[in-house]
Amino acid sequence: MLKNKGNLVMKIVIYAVCIFLAILSIIPFWLMIVNATRSTTEIQQHAISLIPSGYMMNNLKILLGKSFNPTTGFINSLLISVGATALAVYFSSLTAYAQVAYNWRLRNAFFSFIMVIMMIPAQVTMIGFYQMVYKIHMTNNLAMLILPAVASPSMVFFMRQYLQPTLSMEIVQSARIDGAKEFMIFNRIVLPIMKPAIATQAIFSFVASWNNLFTPLVLLTDQKRYTMPIMVSLLKGDIYKTEYGSVYMGLTLTVLPLIIVYLLLSKYIIAGVALGGVKG
Repeated sequence: MLKNKGNLVMKIVIYAVCIFLAILSIIPFWLMIVNATRSTTEIQQHAISLIPSGYMMNNLKILLGKSFNPTTGFINSLLISVGATALAVYFSSLTAYAQVAYNWRLRNAFFSFIMVIMMIPAQVTMIGFYQMVYKIHMTNNLAMLILPAVASPSMVFFMRQYLQPTLSMEIVQSARIDGAKEFMIFNRIVLPIMKPAIATQAIFSFVASWNNLFTPLVLLTDQKRYTMPIMVSLLKGDIYKTEYGSVYMGLTLTVLPLIIVYLLLSKYIIAGVALGGVKG
């Protein structure tokens, strides 16, 4: 009897903590959405409010009335993020599969090289990268923000660590005996096995690409190529007055795709965690 009461109390405490943490996670997003519906005067006089106001359309009108087009920035960011995520996830998974499924002489050395590359900050290589892009006359080309995602050392490391205990080489050998080619084995057998890892890394990659401000700010000078983070950062550049309501509106529009991507892929992450718990 006492044991059942103890378990009940423990469950109540766990649920209460989870609900509290969920509320803490939601509050910043809710405040941002509420501020997107408030005027600049309301935000300056009362910084925090949980009740929406009636200035949403006015803030959207101010946002759309700037010298740049947020729709263009949204499309540019979407193209870059989707392209970079697709390339990073596929080729990182392919590299990880080559690390796990094949025995070749320099396999360990190649993995060590990947680990070393992970320790080098991207900002250190930016000067050389910009010089290369400038020499080939592609400074205002969105492709230069997508193609480098092919080489993602941290994602290769994660995929390799996930694939090592998950991939059964007996399945691969059976497919080879049946006459399947290597790319068919990878696309039809290995990729479905890696769905939880792919979903996790896709979220991280999409968020990183979408929020990336430094690299686009260095490479892009044409307003038609601007991404959403660049446009939101320019909202604070008014000489006479900063329209904080339109700033929050821009931030809200920037965050919405990230929330949608997470909601679409979260079920694969939960499935991966459950699968790991069953295996354990």
